[in-house]
Amino acid sequence: MMKMELMNMELESRIGEWLEKSGYRKDYVAKKLGVGMRQLNKYIRGESFPSVPRLFMLAELFNCQTDDLYRKKTPTP
Repeated sequence: MMKMELMNMELESRIGEWLEKSGYRKDYVAKKLGVGMRQLNKYIRGESFPSVPRLFMLAELFNCQTDDLYRKKTPTP
């Protein structure tokens, strides 16, 4: 039961917030990750997710924990 609940969990990206806090430009972050601007924007909007290695790269770049980059979406009533 728990496994199924985790698979259906919706995550909200906080990458945009951390990008803003960092003061880095999007093109700099995209280059560091080895992705294009379009892909980085998808990460920011939550349309796709970075690979685990890229998630760790983002956390290191922003000086945060990997779980700071996403939060569980709360269902709207």
